[in-house]
Amino acid sequence: MARGNPNAIALGPGRLFIAPLGTTEPTDLTTPWETVSVAWVPLGYTDEGSNFTYSVDSETVNVAEELDPIAVALTAREGALAFALAEMTAKNMQRALNGGSIVAGTGIVTFEPPDLGEEVRVMLGWESEDGEERWIYRKALQTGGLDIARRKGAEKAVIPCEFKLEKPAAAKLFKVIFDEARAA
Repeated sequence: MARGNPNAIALGPGRLFIAPLGTTEPTDLTTPWETVSVAWVPLGYTDEGSNFTYSVDSETVNVAEELDPIAVALTAREGALAFALAEMTAKNMQRALNGGSIVAGTGIVTFEPPDLGEEVRVMLGWESEDGEERWIYRKALQTGGLDIARRKGAEKAVIPCEFKLEKPAAAKLFKVIFDEARAA
């Protein structure tokens, strides 16, 4: 008797992508993200990969005649994708601050954050290194704090990001595409 499915073991940090809201989503595991839509661009190196979290809050429904709850009511749910961008670029600062302006010229590039209320939501994508998983996060806003440490030696400066998921107008928060071996 088999104890489990070794093909369903997930390893590695994978690759992250970003795109404007409404960008065409991948529908398979083989078509490159950039071929699905040129709007999908890789986020580049991260410090330690990424971390997806999803939580559900609930309350129990109690009545005087029963000791046990008669129901559990869901009251909220929240998803987030966190990572630290290892490439210190104006474009990554723009992503971490939900927009803003980048101006290039005369040998320098400047970045200024967006005005309050001008933040831009994005889509995020993640693909496993083995090509057997793809996650599409349909609407996200970076809500984490920006804390860029500058240290000695080989410790690099990173741009921490925590994108919280918001419900898109006509879809679910996220979608996962698995290789068929991971169906069970």
